[in-house]
Amino acid sequence: MYLSDSTFPESFPRFQNFRRQLGGQANPRRSTPTPALLTVLLLCVTILLQGCEPDMDVAAPASKLNAESEALFKTKSVDLQLVADNMVSPIGLVAAPDKSKRLFVIDQIGKIWIIDAAGIKLSEPFIDVSPLMVSLSPFYDERGLLGLAFHPDYERNGRFFLYYTAPPRAGGPVPDASWNNISRISEFRVSASDANKASMGSEKIILEVDQPQGNHEGGTIAFGPDGYLYISIGDGGGANDVAPGHVPDWYPVNEGGNGQDIEANLLGNILRIDVNSGSPYSIPADNPFVGKPGLDEIYAYGFRNPFRFSFDMSGSRRLFAGDAGQNLWEEISVVEKGGNYGWNVKEGTHCFDAANPLQVLASCPEVDIYGNRLIDPVIEMKNLRNPAGGRTITIIGGNVYRGNAIPGFQGKYIFGSFAQNFSAPNGELFIANPAGPGLWSFQEIELAGSPGDIGHYLKGFGQDLEGEIYVTASTMLGPSGSTGKVFKLVLAGKEKGKDSI
Repeated sequence: MYLSDSTFPESFPRFQNFRRQLGGQANPRRSTPTPALLTVLLLCVTILLQGCEPDMDVAAPASKLNAESEALFKTKSVDLQLVADNMVSPIGLVAAPDKSKRLFVIDQIGKIWIIDAAGIKLSEPFIDVSPLMVSLSPFYDERGLLGLAFHPDYERNGRFFLYYTAPPRAGGPVPDASWNNISRISEFRVSASDANKASMGSEKIILEVDQPQGNHEGGTIAFGPDGYLYISIGDGGGANDVAPGHVPDWYPVNEGGNGQDIEANLLGNILRIDVNSGSPYSIPADNPFVGKPGLDEIYAYGFRNPFRFSFDMSGSRRLFAGDAGQNLWEEISVVEKGGNYGWNVKEGTHCFDAANPLQVLASCPEVDIYGNRLIDPVIEMKNLRNPAGGRTITIIGGNVYRGNAIPGFQGKYIFGSFAQNFSAPNGELFIANPAGPGLWSFQEIELAGSPGDIGHYLKGFGQDLEGEIYVTASTMLGPSGSTGKVFKLVLAGKEKGKDSI
């Protein structure tokens, strides 16, 4: 999820073997790791990440905003104000599209928490789908409850949708290999008697995708301005877009290709479906591959692990997606219908070499076999493992600011990094001016209460109906503990109530 490669999940063979050597249990829920073991595991993260999770670093080619905007930001000191805590691994926040002013927090362990209009986190979850999910590794996992979307007419029909990872079906992607999990999109309805409770018996499975690996799950679901449901699905896991479950594609230089394939499966794509008609859904007539080669559900392709995406809630209404890179580059893209975003032909704006992922190929195609050009990102950051220097583990896509509390941020895109390294929870926030061709300039947001970083692993963002932006974070790398928090991005000194970090 945040990290883009197979590293920690218990289902990964390298991690299992490592735990067995240390005398660990097959199921981490049944054993209590010692401090020494935890220390060793953390030290091994960097080693295991080679050829795995997304690496990202901050300094892109243009890391400064224009002089006028930069001066404005420096005069508008901002901070993070604590809104709610005592969660496990909050990875996003969604506002209810009604008059209640409630905020719903996605906790990876399977629960949705409600923050009411008074800013109080309710003691009981809105819904708990943990019994329906695969078991998660507390050390690190990209699976779990990953997405929540309310129907645009939720106030009247009570419909909402979840993305969670269910236990795998029998069989596997190839002989002698098993599926790791199922990416499941389900519809639920709110209880008829309690607006703060979902009806567990109302589940209607909308879409299922077999996942060969335990990472690169994608996970965002959201309704676009057109009323259709958009879904991000990762490329199937592993490194380089290869390994069991990755199909051949049109580009022979790099073996494998769920990202570049649009005919064999739905992996490595952003999907668009109509949940207002059909059984269980129908295909929008203007989806790009209707009546052409390619699966009808696909809206855009060429992604590695598009963990978080969002629509600009006003203005352009564009779709911004953060895609986790591998060893060199992290990226944010503006997603267009039918667009090919390059993976694994490219990593960011650079030609990718699956045989040597720490080096850039001298050249690669600019157009795919279907005649679609490979679209470069609008923001590019160096991964931690980039030989040129970088300080980010993986990128976390955010939101365009449309609130009123921080006037200097109006119309700017806010995003972040999961952490700078594995030695401490030190995620960072960034701001970009979404304008102009090529790569957009961006800079770090310096917080008044915690200059330099947020003091947590950054796990997601959210936005309320007024356009204000929230940050979801934890001091734990994986889905464990109770340090999960929700913060609100505020103008320093202007907000009262809960403490800032």
